[in-house]
Amino acid sequence: MSSEKKLKAKALREMTPEERRELLNQLRAELVKLQTQRARGFVENPGRIRQVRRAIARILTIENELKRKGAVR
Repeated sequence: MSSEKKLKAKALREMTPEERRELLNQLRAELVKLQTQRARGFVENPGRIRQVRRAIARILTIENELKRKGAVR
């Protein structure tokens, strides 16, 4: 995900489960990249780490909510 826009929960709920999983994988890859940059001592936008972590948590929360309701299998 190259855009720095905050992901809204409403938009995530409107996505298909496959779209959410794909976005989750992209965000996890970006987080690894950012953490590697941080370990080397250079991060272009340190606040982006927090944004990515929260976006990942938001997606996982929605997935768990839907699983409990029985909407996703």
